[in-house]
Amino acid sequence: MTASEVINLAIGFLAVMIAIIMFWSLPVPILSSSKNTGLPFLSIVIPARNEGGRLSPLLQSLQEQRFKQFEILVVDDQSTDNTVEIAQSYGANVLKNEGSGKSSACWRGARHAKGSWLLFLDADTAFTNLDGLKNLLNFYQGKGARGIVSLQPYHTVDRLYEHLSVIFNIIVIVGMNVCTIWGARFKTAGSFGPCILCNRDDYLLSGGHKKIEGEIMDDLALGQAFLDHNLPVRCLGGKGIISLRMYPEGLSSLIEGWCKSFAVGSKSTHPVIMLMVIIWIAGSLISTGALISSIIELDTPAIIFSGVLYILYTIQTAWFARRVGNFKWAVFPFYPFLFLFFTGVYVYSFFRVNVLRSVKWKGRKINV
Repeated sequence: MTASEVINLAIGFLAVMIAIIMFWSLPVPILSSSKNTGLPFLSIVIPARNEGGRLSPLLQSLQEQRFKQFEILVVDDQSTDNTVEIAQSYGANVLKNEGSGKSSACWRGARHAKGSWLLFLDADTAFTNLDGLKNLLNFYQGKGARGIVSLQPYHTVDRLYEHLSVIFNIIVIVGMNVCTIWGARFKTAGSFGPCILCNRDDYLLSGGHKKIEGEIMDDLALGQAFLDHNLPVRCLGGKGIISLRMYPEGLSSLIEGWCKSFAVGSKSTHPVIMLMVIIWIAGSLISTGALISSIIELDTPAIIFSGVLYILYTIQTAWFARRVGNFKWAVFPFYPFLFLFFTGVYVYSFFRVNVLRSVKWKGRKINV
């Protein structure tokens, strides 16, 4: 092996080790056997824009929950499909968004909420356990019912192209600064957006979604608003409690969705963690290049070491992915394509955010 091959392999193996530190754990709310004793009335706010095809599983899962002390407020954000009719068919209270965008819709729902606790849910989520809602509420109560508890739902995929989201899903979670071997040493970057639980008093104290209206990354901004008032923000995984299916409409929707937020959201990640992410991504491409080069040159020692490194990356990527979603094992031997897709979309997102100063989402042009 040449000196450059040895260096590349060393970088690759180092990247694997660094990634273990980077994504050491993903805590989830401890499931509770407690009854509903002492849990207050809850208001569930669901902002919805053209969600007619995705809203039913969430509303159905809410109907099936054993905990029943809640109201459902679906805030229609200028939908042009059957979102309103679907929501009404499940008995939800439908409100019209007075402004435009998710933050405005959430604020509208919070203002009309009757509950002392507020749960903001994206329309593409669904509870996967009949006691999922109760367990989430009991966990929040056990933490003193202060600040925010946010969950990143377990990502369910159906079609092959949806697996292209896997690296994004991993880095979204890692980028919140709470999954390293050091635990809570780094301040959280904000909150996860699809599932946010808080109490009304803390929400109003922070300024709520009214304060962050216009922010592209409303979840990060809301979490920061709570942190600015010394209110705790806890970010956990949602496996066994809540799931979501992202971008079932097709590949273009998937690209548009990740492009909308990724370059902006990455700015909230701690520099140390961002460096580890970069090393992990670079290591994936280096390991692939090392294997291809060794095969071309018929260098047996290099083929053995680079082959071992490639297998390690395959296993590690699959291990991380299965923490965050039900991604199929068969795709991970082709992990270089997943990393290349992530890199391409990130560069495109960076260009749109920093050069064009605008992104697109659900038919709207959003200025950055």
